[in-house]
Amino acid sequence: MNKFISITLLFCFSVLLFSTNSAQAQVGQTFRLAEGFVRIAEPGQISDTLSVWGDINAPGRYIVPRGTKPHELISYARGPVASRTAGQRLDWSKVRIEISISRYDDASGEETSQTFTFRYNEPYPAELRDFSLRSDDIISFEVLRRPAFVDWLSVISSVLGATATTIIILDRLAD
Repeated sequence: MNKFISITLLFCFSVLLFSTNSAQAQVGQTFRLAEGFVRIAEPGQISDTLSVWGDINAPGRYIVPRGTKPHELISYARGPVASRTAGQRLDWSKVRIEISISRYDDASGEETSQTFTFRYNEPYPAELRDFSLRSDDIISFEVLRRPAFVDWLSVISSVLGATATTIIILDRLAD
């Protein structure tokens, strides 16, 4: 009798352990989609799939609730990139932000694009706040700024270095 009880308990324990592991594996696979593929909408919620490109901290493909506005999508993508060059501080009062939203119309076969440009320290444009995103829209985000002295210096130094190297090589070949 003891053997029967121990086998039954062992069987129940193994079934419980197996079912717990398989449930954890299914949840892990559901939300671990891929690099650059982010689910914001809850499973079962009506959603749109949007692409976010450009100078944004987390570009990628987003599954968002239907009716998501562009400013919410920018927040999901963790906002604009501060700067492309290391060690340089960006003066946000002089920065312009350009958001382009491209949409393909299946009926007409045409791609339409709408662009919104504003300064970072200005109020968010009302027409962008009311813009309705739809599935398969492509949102391009660009941070525009005037070149700083460091930018000019890096370009000029590269050109001068290449020119000096060419002159030195030609001089050595001529001898």
